[in-house]
Amino acid sequence: MNKCKKRWIWLYVSGAVAVASCHSAEDKSASQKDSVAMCVSEGMPSRAAAVKRSQESVLQGADDAKMVFIKGGVFQMGSTDFGDSQPIHQVKVRDFWMDEHEVTNAQFAKFVEATGYITVAERALNPADFPGVSRDLLVPGSAVFTPPQERVDLNNHLQWWKYVPGASWRQPKGPGSSIKGKENEPVVQVSYEDAEAFAKWAGKRLPTEAEWEYAARGGLVGKKYYWGDELKPQGRWVANTYQGDFPVSNAAEDGFVELAPVKSFPVNAFGLYDMEGNVWEWCADFYRPDAYEQAESDNPRGPKDSYDPAEPGLVKRVQRGGSFLCNDQYCERYKAGSRGKGEVSSASNNLGFRCVQDKAP
Repeated sequence: MNKCKKRWIWLYVSGAVAVASCHSAEDKSASQKDSVAMCVSEGMPSRAAAVKRSQESVLQGADDAKMVFIKGGVFQMGSTDFGDSQPIHQVKVRDFWMDEHEVTNAQFAKFVEATGYITVAERALNPADFPGVSRDLLVPGSAVFTPPQERVDLNNHLQWWKYVPGASWRQPKGPGSSIKGKENEPVVQVSYEDAEAFAKWAGKRLPTEAEWEYAARGGLVGKKYYWGDELKPQGRWVANTYQGDFPVSNAAEDGFVELAPVKSFPVNAFGLYDMEGNVWEWCADFYRPDAYEQAESDNPRGPKDSYDPAEPGLVKRVQRGGSFLCNDQYCERYKAGSRGKGEVSSASNNLGFRCVQDKAP
């Protein structure tokens, strides 16, 4: 049986959720070695699906997102604060174009309307793939951040992540939720397959990890955050992150308890918004904690396969940027040079993406 589906059985029956990694403040020593603490969750099932695509649909599918030209160059990639982001190494990237902000609900809706695409979280599950699991449990859905009523042990992320039947990009938090009036917010509850399908339809692709970090740094060198060394420059929050007592109460000092509409925070020097916080963003690279040890220096595309010692056998891709749930109390992987990871069929309500393109749009 497919190992991802074996995992799905365990996750659903136990009430758990698939996890992507970020940095726990309590596990700094471990992260500086070979392990990565888990503190961000994505979501659920996977099944191959083809998206009908023709040249005509690509031309019609070009979304209305503005793309920013990123002049290639050389930079120091990685971070000394996280084990899987070491060693810091010199990387050269070529010219490319990047969406100025994350793909929005409105843009994703156009894709779905044009293609009839059904996301992984919305697809029916085949009981034959899950022997021994009650059919009552085999319902589409995804992971949703659900804050507990009181303080909890931060070592157990299952206390604030729940698998919610019916959760999808249309209903990010499950039945009763909606994206109506939130068309300008980043689309969430999208798996890697979903993000890749959108990118192909739009005539684009997902960014490499190197492209993403180069763009996020905006020309700055050796800074703690992508915007600089101060968490709050001039006393102002400049990214959508978590303030308060995680995971119980978000003080929303930055103006948002959860998602923020795109372009709500200052643009970086390259003309890009929300490269830190708001939602995690899928990258094209396979995830390996040792990827940087033998990384290519010229326009790297990442390792040839995926391996996560915490969950051997599961295919994972890199995620970048952190989300509205990141803060120094628990999850620090919104900081410059840090990496996240996610199983390719997983989704959650703090996970989205943006696209890049090699030629002028």
